[in-house]
Amino acid sequence: MTFLYIVVALVIIFDFINGFHDSANSIATVVSTKVLSPVAAVGMASFFNFVAFLIFPLKVATTMGKGVINPDIINLTVIASALVAAILWNLLTWWLGLPSSSSHTLVGGLVGAAVASSGWGSVVYVGVIKIVIFIVIAPVLGMIMSFFISAIVIFFARNHSPSVIDKHFRRLQLLSAASFSLGHGGNDAQKSMGIIWVALIVSGLATKNDPIALWIVLSCQAAIALGTLLGGWRIVKTMGQKITKLKPFEGFCAESAGAITLFGATALGIPVSTTHVITGAIIGAGARKGVSAVKWGVTTNIFWAWILTIPISAIIGSLMFLLLNTIIG
Repeated sequence: MTFLYIVVALVIIFDFINGFHDSANSIATVVSTKVLSPVAAVGMASFFNFVAFLIFPLKVATTMGKGVINPDIINLTVIASALVAAILWNLLTWWLGLPSSSSHTLVGGLVGAAVASSGWGSVVYVGVIKIVIFIVIAPVLGMIMSFFISAIVIFFARNHSPSVIDKHFRRLQLLSAASFSLGHGGNDAQKSMGIIWVALIVSGLATKNDPIALWIVLSCQAAIALGTLLGGWRIVKTMGQKITKLKPFEGFCAESAGAITLFGATALGIPVSTTHVITGAIIGAGARKGVSAVKWGVTTNIFWAWILTIPISAIIGSLMFLLLNTIIG
C-alpha cells in the first residue's frame, strides 16, 4: 500500500510539472502580444485548466488507462518507472526551453517500462500508433486551421485601420486564450487521471469497469492548475517570441485554432500533445505573412525534441524499471 501512495504522489508531481512545463502553451501568445501581464495570464490559464473537468467527459483518461499498455500485466514498478522517466524528460526540456510533449514522454515511459517488465506483448499497439500518428496530425491541423482563420480575419478586417483591429482583437484574445486553457486542462489532466486509475486497478482497489473517482479528478486538475499558475517562463519565451512575432489578431487565430483542435481530440478521447497543437498554430499564423516570418531554425530544434521524446523516454523508463525492480526485489 505504501508503494501505491508513492506512485500516486509521483502522478501528482508529474501533473504539476506538466502544468508548469506546458503553461507556455496556454499563455505564451497572450503574454507576447501584451494583452495580459504574465501574472494575469497564468491566473486565467490556471482557473480554466482546473474547471475543464466540468466540460469534458473522461474519454482521454480511459484511453491512457487502457489504450497504451495492458493493465492486466503491469505493476506499480512499471508505472513508477514511467513517471520518473516522464518527470526527468520534462525537467530537461524545460531547462533547455524546448516545448516538448508531456503527453508523449509519459507514453514513452510507459511503453519502455512495460517492455522491460513483460516484453513487447504488453504494449497496446493500436493505441500507441494512434498517439504517434497524431505527433504529425495535431500540429498540422493546428497550422492549417490557424492559417485559414488568419486569412479569414484579414479578409473581413481589410477595411479597418490597424489600431481598430488591434483594439478589438486584444479583447477577443482573452476569449481565445481562455478557450485554449480549457482545452489544455481537459486533455492533459486526464492523462494523469488514467495513470492513477491503472495504479488502483493493478493494486486490486478498482476494476476496469469502475468509473474514475472524483478525488482522482480533482487532484489531477488541481495539480496541473497549480503548475500552470507557477509557470515555466523559459518555454514561454520560445513559444511567444522565438518562433514568430505575433500581433493580437494573430494570437487570437493561433489560440482559436489550437482550442478547436483540442476540443475535438478530447471529445474523441485522443490524448494529443497540446504543445504540438499550439506550436503548429503559431507557425500557421506566422506563415500567413510569408515563409520568412517563421524562424525555422528554432522550429527545427522543437521538431527534433518532438521526434526524440517517445524513444528517449522509453529508454529512460526501461532503465528505471530495471533499477527499481532490482532495489525492490
